[in-house]
Amino acid sequence: MKAYSLLISIVIGTAGINASSVLASDGFRDVLDTPAVMTELASRQLITGLAKAGHRIVGVGRRGHIVYSDDEGTTWQQSQVPVSSDLNAVSFPSPQVGWAVGHDGVVLRSTDGGLSWERMLDARKARDLLRPGATDSDENDQAVVPDLSFLGLWFTTDQQGFVVGTFNQILHTTDGGKSWVSWSDEAENPEELHLYAIQAIGEELYVAGESGLLMKLDSKESRFRLLDSGTAGTFFGVTGTPGHLIAYGLRGSIVQSTDGGASWRKVEAQVTTSLIAGGVTQAGEVLLLSADGQVLVSRNHGDSFSKVAGLSPVPVAASIVPLDDGQSFVAGGGRGLSKQVLR
Repeated sequence: MKAYSLLISIVIGTAGINASSVLASDGFRDVLDTPAVMTELASRQLITGLAKAGHRIVGVGRRGHIVYSDDEGTTWQQSQVPVSSDLNAVSFPSPQVGWAVGHDGVVLRSTDGGLSWERMLDARKARDLLRPGATDSDENDQAVVPDLSFLGLWFTTDQQGFVVGTFNQILHTTDGGKSWVSWSDEAENPEELHLYAIQAIGEELYVAGESGLLMKLDSKESRFRLLDSGTAGTFFGVTGTPGHLIAYGLRGSIVQSTDGGASWRKVEAQVTTSLIAGGVTQAGEVLLLSADGQVLVSRNHGDSFSKVAGLSPVPVAASIVPLDDGQSFVAGGGRGLSKQVLR
């Protein structure tokens, strides 16, 4: 399965490009070997992930497009990217060093604040890292490149971090992506459910996935422990502030924990469409973005949420990032990026 599984099929409706589908005899090139096309329309196409790199905003999206803004989202420039695979998420542990992940097992790194990127991993290189049985063989008993998509990532430093994705794939690096170790067997996910997001809230690291899956890193045991949220619906992300953990997902589902995931309570969402992105302003307000472009805000650490009125529609919404002024945000969707005022 390629494509955000439920998330892409429900929210975005686009599919990734399989790296193994190469028709060299007809002049086509593998997307892993084809740089993203430079186009003035890059910031007006689907943007699935947003992050801050210092004061810079960086967005990633379809066909390897990465764009950045140095004026709080007013204007955008396109980055140099060595692949044209669809990208899903981006994160910057420091203003200069950032990471992006996507379909075809792509992991990219930037060391110049997102201006240019290098490929650190792809499905071909990741083949030997996957769980036993994750790769298949063709009629000639040759290994087939797995249908692998990374959907989320989290780096604590420029050198150390995790990427997560379809079928419980979890990879960890401690040397800036030079080498990777599989952590899939260190996760309490026996059904190998898809993992959509990984996020630190305070000092704790959490993973969100399909069918109500939530996990928390036990750093002493080096293992992701299962949390019981009491919810069966898919979670697309976690957000919040220290001591106030929020998970959000399918059909407007929101649950909150104030004890590190030991217990949960349901929070009224006021929307019935899926919540697919979140963020926290500098003032500690929690923002959640729904698939149909509605924005919810909580000013009490997630105890309750209300709709933000007067916003411009965000068609096929997919990503959000609060801005430094504390009063506005940038949202990404099927028609690119828009800057909007929160209040």
